[in-house]
Amino acid sequence: MLERLGRLTRHTEGLLLLVILLLGALLSVLSPYFLTLSNIVDLIESYSVTTVLALGVFVVLVAGGIDISFAATASVAQYVTAYVATAWGLPAVLCIPLGLLVGLALGCLNAALIYYLRVTSIIITIATMSVYFALLMWVTGGKSIYALPDWWATRVVLWQTETANGDLVRITLPFLIAALAVLLTWLLMTRSAAGRQLTAMGGNAEAARRLGVNLAAMHFLAYGYLGLMAGVAGLLQAHRVGEAVPNAMYGNELNVLAAAVLGGASLMGGIGTVGGVLLGILLLAMLQNGLNLLGVSPYFFQIVIGLVILVSTSITGLSARARLCRRALRIRLVMGFR
Repeated sequence: MLERLGRLTRHTEGLLLLVILLLGALLSVLSPYFLTLSNIVDLIESYSVTTVLALGVFVVLVAGGIDISFAATASVAQYVTAYVATAWGLPAVLCIPLGLLVGLALGCLNAALIYYLRVTSIIITIATMSVYFALLMWVTGGKSIYALPDWWATRVVLWQTETANGDLVRITLPFLIAALAVLLTWLLMTRSAAGRQLTAMGGNAEAARRLGVNLAAMHFLAYGYLGLMAGVAGLLQAHRVGEAVPNAMYGNELNVLAAAVLGGASLMGGIGTVGGVLLGILLLAMLQNGLNLLGVSPYFFQIVIGLVILVSTSITGLSARARLCRRALRIRLVMGFR
């Protein structure tokens, strides 16, 4: 039993699962409201937007890049769609593809700048984040759009039931959208040649190029996919709250990034699984929800987010240094230097 537990915790997913089980048991003891069906369903729905964004970030991380502009992209896609839907009265069949196309275009713009300018991805995306958001606030004057059309603002309930204590539990559209995003990302990264090429590029871009991988196409695929997921997340966020707010998505970058790296997506690229990302999201959601139920200051959760990114970055750096040391030792041994 102990040996099996040891094998489980050697992998990121196994360790996360163990931590989730222990945390769930602890929070269920500390708060009687935590392990209830209504709370669990509300928790999953409230993190549906984060899930969609984290899946897009995961693809970029595996490809060896970092994108910080996805929240601004989501905000732009959301507001553009809300404007044409309310001011021009366009139907859903035109508005939804338009919002997704805006997200895709902004993601591809990031890819073009990163690949052709040969500038570090985090620098480019910090710059584009600032440009996208500033332009949005300047053009809109920071005004929200409250009167969304019925096809967008109406809550879509797929299934509902009432618990014994009278709580109404509903499975809504955000569940379905998040599940479809999970399936699509899993198929892309594990069941397609493009997913394998993205992983190869993230592991060693030069080696991937020599093997025939089109690095430009892979950049556009990774950042374009994140842009598409940002568009989905922006539309989904407006559906959940019933309004389009220019700065609604802004400021959530670290939460999404922390969920991806906590799930095992390496900041050095080439490593990560969809299952690990989902476990990372679940752990952060449980922690935030549990702290809220216990009345702990929300600032403590931001401390946790910062520590997650700091620890992940440190582990990634130490692992890279260890690999370089092992490689140097092998070279010395091959050349006969003892």
